[in-house]
Amino acid sequence: MNNKADPKPGSTKADSINAKGGKAVSAKTDHAKTARVQAAASERRGAGFSQKVGDIAARKLQAQQSVTKNVWSGLGMMGLIGWSVVVPTLLGAALGMWLDKRYPSAQSWTLMLLVAGLCLGCFNAWRWVEKEDHDIHQHGGNDDVD
Repeated sequence: MNNKADPKPGSTKADSINAKGGKAVSAKTDHAKTARVQAAASERRGAGFSQKVGDIAARKLQAQQSVTKNVWSGLGMMGLIGWSVVVPTLLGAALGMWLDKRYPSAQSWTLMLLVAGLCLGCFNAWRWVEKEDHDIHQHGGNDDVD
């Protein structure tokens, strides 16, 4: 009888030692265990990682939509605010000029109604801005830094 264990095709020296009762572990078994442990750890990390990536992507999309909405609504609001001041001012001036021609007096209707139209327009603009600011903060979740 031969005391040496016959090596099998595809086996390693560690397999031979293990077959004799030694303490060495098969390289294939070691790699398989390592691969399973790494796969399990990767899977645990992957679940957390994919959740983090999803959260970040959702925040980015929300921020992009919010910025786009705020930029366009801001530009639109500037136009509306401008017109809400200009229209009453011009109407006051036009009405004042008509009154000055129809009913001449020592006071200038044009100047008085121009100022009145300007005050009315500024009040309208202020109300509009307050309303929009309230709506933005109410629906925006107060994410803005004041």
